[in-house]
Amino acid sequence: MSQTADSQIIVRRFFDALYRLKADKHIRGKQTFTTRYGINRWNMNTQEKEPSRDMFQTAWLHYLVRDYGVSPAWLLTGEGDFYQKKKRAKAEKK
Repeated sequence: MSQTADSQIIVRRFFDALYRLKADKHIRGKQTFTTRYGINRWNMNTQEKEPSRDMFQTAWLHYLVRDYGVSPAWLLTGEGDFYQKKKRAKAEKK
C-alpha cells in the first residue's frame, strides 16, 4: 500500500472517531470539535468528503488522544481498543 493510501486510511479513521465520540455523547458533533479547537469546519468537511485533499492536520489526532482518551494505537493502526484504558477509567468515574 502507498503512503498516500495509508494516510487516507488514518484520515478516515479520524472521522470514524468523531462519529464514535458523538454516539458516545462526548461531543454533539463536528461543529463542537471544530469550535473548541478553532478549526475551519468547511475545510474539515471537505477533507472528509475528499480524503486525498491535503488539508488534514495531525494536531486533530492529538486532540482526540489528549482530550477524549482515544487510543493513539487505534487511530494509527485500527487495532486494539478505541479508548485508552486509563483515560476510559477516568471518564467512567465522572
